[in-house]
Amino acid sequence: MRKIRVSDVTLRECASSAEHSLSFREKIEIAKLMDKLHCDIIEMPEIKNPSTDVLLIKTIASLMQHSVVCADVGSTVSGVETAWNCVKGAAKSALKVSVPVSAVQMEFNFGKKPPVVLKTAEELVKECKKYTDYVEFSAVDAVRGEKTFLTDIIKAAIGAGANKINICDSEGILLPNEMADFIGELYNAVPELNDVSLSVEVSDKLSMATAAAFSAISAGADEIKLVADEFDFPKLENVMNVFRAKGDSAGISSKVRTTEIGRTAAQMKHFLTTSKSETSPFDNGVNNIEGLTLDKNDTITTVIAAVKKIGYDLSDEDNSNVYAAFQRVAAKKDFVGTKELEAIIASSALQVPSTYTIESYVINSGNIITATANIKLIKDGKALTGVSVGDGPVDAAFLAIEQIVGHHYELDDFQIRAVTEGREAMGSSLVKLRSASGKLYSGTGISTDVIGASIRAYVSALNKIAYEEE
Repeated sequence: MRKIRVSDVTLRECASSAEHSLSFREKIEIAKLMDKLHCDIIEMPEIKNPSTDVLLIKTIASLMQHSVVCADVGSTVSGVETAWNCVKGAAKSALKVSVPVSAVQMEFNFGKKPPVVLKTAEELVKECKKYTDYVEFSAVDAVRGEKTFLTDIIKAAIGAGANKINICDSEGILLPNEMADFIGELYNAVPELNDVSLSVEVSDKLSMATAAAFSAISAGADEIKLVADEFDFPKLENVMNVFRAKGDSAGISSKVRTTEIGRTAAQMKHFLTTSKSETSPFDNGVNNIEGLTLDKNDTITTVIAAVKKIGYDLSDEDNSNVYAAFQRVAAKKDFVGTKELEAIIASSALQVPSTYTIESYVINSGNIITATANIKLIKDGKALTGVSVGDGPVDAAFLAIEQIVGHHYELDDFQIRAVTEGREAMGSSLVKLRSASGKLYSGTGISTDVIGASIRAYVSALNKIAYEEE
């Protein structure tokens, strides 16, 4: 029974798709779901924005327990070290070199002639090999490339240290039988392929990608690239259905946990297909974080690890402040959960002077009118006013604040709860905002008015962002 690996490219494809804009948290959730399925490899997008992309990949790498986290090094030698620094914290990590091999892609997308492309590929693979033994070379648009050049560049990549070769039918032009013939001829032309792993990446433009991929497996390939949903590649559920129906007779299997495929695929499809509003602060939704439990016996190391797990990257001083506050709370309770830890972080970490203070707010809402908010903030002694409508009073209030600030920050989480009982009960709100750099900031607010508590929490988090940015 041959073990076939599956490599998920959903996050990689999302990065280049304007139609599938995902929040920071949704990207992490997709990676966690694939890891929970025991997907062999999860591919990261090429690093284009050093601040947000690096933070995303490092965060995902730290959370993966079963899957290999594979980073694309880009087209320059300097990109290799950057990519490695992102994934080296993963339990299993890899680097990938992607180079076009067809004339049209080399000329128009890479801007280099074949001899230069071959030399670049060789240099990049050699540089990757300095950091890890797991190096993939991906021949982009391979099936439309000149066969002599394709065999030459594959031999050069293997000679430089690549232990996996990926063959791309980027335009999806091969029928299943043609794909099997192509892979068979490649093995004959490049005997060195017998000493490395061979994967296939097939576009689904002819709606036959899954069949073509399994034809490649029958010809000797041992890995398939797939997506959760939505993109022109073999779909997770379709691939797993083939393994279930034909795996035994074909003598192939996968370690992916098929019993959880349906529910997991539905969750990922929800992330990828849910319409995102261009105006609402709640455009990406807010979700519950996995629960954690701490008690008074936990050390500062354990608490800091929990803080990082829920998304915060704090300074040493803030970590110390959080732990001191945690000890005070833990001494009075049997355990401290995620919500309590969030509140501790919001109230004790990164305490800064107020760039913005609340002067006044007026909220109008009802079941027969559209919610509106008129908010006045003070900055540097000047009154700044924002007026907005929204899908509910909190939505309208946050949009009015965004109007004043002139910037949209990703709303990572939003919580409201009662902290006292009775008619005059106090409401506590927690808001988590993610800045343009990808860093997470939280703020809390308390008021007898839950809308007021929400506004205060948002402004509290906003002040922390403004302080660091200025």
